[in-house]
Amino acid sequence: MIKAKNIHKNYDDLHVLKGVDLHIKKGEIVSIVGASGAGKTTLLQILGTLDQSKKVNNSTLTIHETDINTLSQKQLSKFRNEQLGFIFQFHQLLPEFTAVENVCIPAFIKKTSKSEAEKRAKELLDFLGLSHRYDHKPNELSGGEQQRVAVARALINNPKVVFADEPSGNLDSEAAENLHKLFFKLRDEFGQTFVIVTHNQELADMADRKLTMVDGKIVG
Repeated sequence: MIKAKNIHKNYDDLHVLKGVDLHIKKGEIVSIVGASGAGKTTLLQILGTLDQSKKVNNSTLTIHETDINTLSQKQLSKFRNEQLGFIFQFHQLLPEFTAVENVCIPAFIKKTSKSEAEKRAKELLDFLGLSHRYDHKPNELSGGEQQRVAVARALINNPKVVFADEPSGNLDSEAAENLHKLFFKLRDEFGQTFVIVTHNQELADMADRKLTMVDGKIVG
């Protein structure tokens, strides 16, 4: 599903990623752990096409048999919208929109009809136990509920891969545990591949595979 080879990233004189090689299979849940500054989030952003790696010899990134480096910016935006989903530590829901409206946003960008997008959004919210929260705005939801709305938003376009950056970092222990279990339920139900950056060792250990980053490289 994801093949990355010789991924480098510099910010001025800071060499953040130092030749990362990675192969993630379809339907796999992979956690990426490591100390702050090890390069975890930078790697996730590059894998998720939100950032670009340094152009070096033999550096490649392929997702779902698509060579990311050959795409134009317009093609890349379309690919990201249709094939990838994102869950962040801070849910980034738009405060003026209801739960259903927030979930629908990626579908509207894809030009899905309003009726079809809302139908799919409600199906996902139902699946996530939020059928009673369709019309609630973010400030009317608990932290765990807001994060589940963000999960539904990540899934609305049926992405092949879901990238999660510290998804439970802003939740209490019970909500975090529920979110962790949810990822595995989603994988079993919808077959998505998950790549999760986390400091939560319990979540990291639950993954099919745990990768450890040290000083810009994967060491285990």
